[in-house]
Amino acid sequence: MFELNQKNYAQVARRAAAEGCVLLKNDEKILPLKKGTKAAVFGIGAFYYYKGGLGSGGLVNTKYVVSILDALKESDCIEVDDGILEIYEKWIKENPFDEGNGWGSVPWSQKEMPLSKEIISEAEKRNDTAIVIIGRTAGEDQDNKADAGSYYLTQAERELIKNVTDTFEKSIVLLNVGNIIDMKWTDEYKPSAVMYVWQGGQEGGNGVLDVITGKTTPSGKLTDTICYNIEDYPSAPYFGDADKNYYVEDIYVGYKYFQTVAADKVMYPFGFGMSYTDFEITGSVKNVDENSVIVDTAVKNTGDCSGKEVVQVYIEAPQGKLGKPARTFVGYAKTVELAAQDSQKLTISCPKSYFASYDDSGITGHKSAFILEEGEYKVYAGNNVAEAEYIGSFSQEFQVIEQLEEALAPIEEFERMHPVSADKADDSEKDSGDNTGNSGLYEMEFQKVPTRTVNLSERIESEMPEDIPLTGDEGYTLKDVADGKIDIDKFIGQLSDDDLMCLMRGEGMCSMKVTPGTAAAFGGLTPSLERFEIPALCCADGPSGIRMDCGTKAFLLPIGTLLGATFNDELIEELFEYFGAEMKYNRIDTILGPGMNIHRHPLNGRNYEYISEDTILTGKICAAELRGLHKAGVEGTIKHFCANNQEFRRADAMGVISERALREIYLKCFEIAVKETGCSSVMTTYGPFNGLWTSGNYDLCTTVLRKEWGFEGIVMTDWWAVANWEGEAQDRRNRAAMVQAQNDIFMVCPDTERENALDNIKAEYTIGKITRGQLQRNAKNVLKFALNSLAMQIKLGKVTLEEYAPEWDTSYRPEGELETVAAENGSFVVSDELALKMLEDDGMYFNAVDTVEGNYSVKINITSQHNEYTQIPISLFVDNDYRGTLSFQGTNGKADEKDMPIGKIGVGEHYIRVAYRPHGITMNEFVIEKENTLS
Repeated sequence: MFELNQKNYAQVARRAAAEGCVLLKNDEKILPLKKGTKAAVFGIGAFYYYKGGLGSGGLVNTKYVVSILDALKESDCIEVDDGILEIYEKWIKENPFDEGNGWGSVPWSQKEMPLSKEIISEAEKRNDTAIVIIGRTAGEDQDNKADAGSYYLTQAERELIKNVTDTFEKSIVLLNVGNIIDMKWTDEYKPSAVMYVWQGGQEGGNGVLDVITGKTTPSGKLTDTICYNIEDYPSAPYFGDADKNYYVEDIYVGYKYFQTVAADKVMYPFGFGMSYTDFEITGSVKNVDENSVIVDTAVKNTGDCSGKEVVQVYIEAPQGKLGKPARTFVGYAKTVELAAQDSQKLTISCPKSYFASYDDSGITGHKSAFILEEGEYKVYAGNNVAEAEYIGSFSQEFQVIEQLEEALAPIEEFERMHPVSADKADDSEKDSGDNTGNSGLYEMEFQKVPTRTVNLSERIESEMPEDIPLTGDEGYTLKDVADGKIDIDKFIGQLSDDDLMCLMRGEGMCSMKVTPGTAAAFGGLTPSLERFEIPALCCADGPSGIRMDCGTKAFLLPIGTLLGATFNDELIEELFEYFGAEMKYNRIDTILGPGMNIHRHPLNGRNYEYISEDTILTGKICAAELRGLHKAGVEGTIKHFCANNQEFRRADAMGVISERALREIYLKCFEIAVKETGCSSVMTTYGPFNGLWTSGNYDLCTTVLRKEWGFEGIVMTDWWAVANWEGEAQDRRNRAAMVQAQNDIFMVCPDTERENALDNIKAEYTIGKITRGQLQRNAKNVLKFALNSLAMQIKLGKVTLEEYAPEWDTSYRPEGELETVAAENGSFVVSDELALKMLEDDGMYFNAVDTVEGNYSVKINITSQHNEYTQIPISLFVDNDYRGTLSFQGTNGKADEKDMPIGKIGVGEHYIRVAYRPHGITMNEFVIEKENTLS
């Protein structure tokens, strides 16, 4: 029986953090460090470890976090120079951490301490090695910038690295970052070793320690191409616009562009990552059938220490009529830990669907189909895209892999990149079968993108679901469906119009109807739906850990990019089985993750939550995460569906994307996750592409997801999302468009029943723009999800949680004496000084004395400068007993007041805790009063 054990959980997370480290440089093999190494640690990043990103994906209350510096100081292998640390600590007292001004405005880096050459020289006399830690955060609602302190190093950071590398013979730079950054400085300053250690979660520091001391040999690989200049990324001219972004690069994202036309602009290629040992990879094409290409490979450790290697397989398809990348990543496998001179054979199956091309114009005679054009297909294997070597080829006749129907095509004309032979190329070069990927043999021209030809309104009308006859309440419950007494349609026939509309709405954030502090409740939220024994279902923010805004402690995992860099499906699946067990213990039915969007451009602020520039790697890693969750009996909600590739004005900026790019790049990863795991929950985005906001996009939520991929689960919106009727402006009230699209659940409302007066579902239903059949269809999706949910299994007595016994204690009380607030006639009015302390300390703690027994309520009035997508939960505890959460959104500078009952408080003295995460609000009023005294 699987047991949720804190120690084992931490060990797996530590292994993942270590295997995700990507070593880019290791001159003279200075790593791993020898036992007894004396090290001077430099950089303000050593004192501000970024354990994860910002925003909803990173707000996890952890019991502990091991930073890189923490791990180094605790190590019995490395002696850390205390003198340098003392200098930093003194400076930090006068230069505290800059929190920014709340959600979406935290600076990407902290001010670096100027350090004289003399101090560094003195440190060199005492130490063998210098370690410089550079930190960058990343986050929701803001993109990185091509500025110093974000994508580029600051002048102070550059001077620090220069002075350290000039002084120390051995220097190591560790990059504690969420996204890739400019790396040209490595050529300029020439540190001995450079390693991306990413943001490793609460065990991140231990994982880094394991790698630099040699306990773990590095085996992480880059999930993105690092080129010399940010202007060289093909999406660069078309990223970051406030209103509209044209995906002119089309399918040529990352390495698919560089290996085709610009390999000389690449500094570190996709899939690159060094080891402490050396490997020899050989391979051959074993078999090709109608569905896949089977590749046999052998890996030998030719070095002098143990390690793991990743075998990557790429295919070069003939250019044909459609044009293709010179390399397409189609499969991978990671070895076990191989001792020196040991070998392992790996067989890698590469589905043809992974490298098929989508014809969105009909130029091949098969419009709206995934096809393979006739010709020779070359196969390459190796440990990165640039150095993968030719291992064989196969002849392919023209083959239709899958005939589909046009969907999601753009409605606006634009041009996209298309490779053509360069004048300098000759046939002998093209047919040489070398390992250059034909880079430089092609140039990019531009061709018109096919626009939509189908009538979307007619498609929706022709596929209208039939009504299930209304029977009224016949006494059946959802348990009767689970027991096989009735079918789902008969159950749904009992539900009234209001019941169906309420099933379409989630409540939150921090609904009291499910696990405290979580993102939302959905399902059986009204008295009527409860009567039918429909469970209230719980979802929580992820994907790197459970966000519980009431202050409950949870485990923080490494970020998505780090997990992708492991290229280790088995390890990720094992880690997420623990994560799933933790969800199960907390009665959470689905986590809002994995994040599956493509790293279209390095500056997307939310890249840290996602995996890679490559859609196949993204799909496979996320599928491993989902399999782990499924083993534990819980679900993941894959997000953000789809093309959430920019945070700046993410809810407004229109993407203009070809159908081919959508099919081959931005949807393929989601398709892999759905088809290979049976995932049953999807979240759409805030934003629009090709004229429609995703939450109301019928072709996205129905034609592609359900009809083509066979998805049978639920689709939910992102929190407080908008939708539109085609040709009209977006509107948060327009949830009827979501109903029509088969986006089953709007997230979130304060109260599902009262929302009838606030959204347009009832009004549009009354005039016939949406039908009862559509409401019933969506309700069926929600109820089928509920039938298979953890909540339902608990209700049916099929799952008990007794075997899950975490060791961590979620109660909390700060050290030292607390400020006392005395009651007057049962009322506690918190002083301005104490309310200000709340802003400074992520919480407010005080003793309430002279209480009068009775039922109490809390009233809070705040002002925030942030927008309505900002999440500001404030939770209240009395003597460590959770009493509820008030969930505010950004107020755009206006005052907002909320109140809620907090239950009974007895006579005497009580410890009051207010748990609060984001900064940047003004606390106008905070009052706890007996209920009969509240006006």
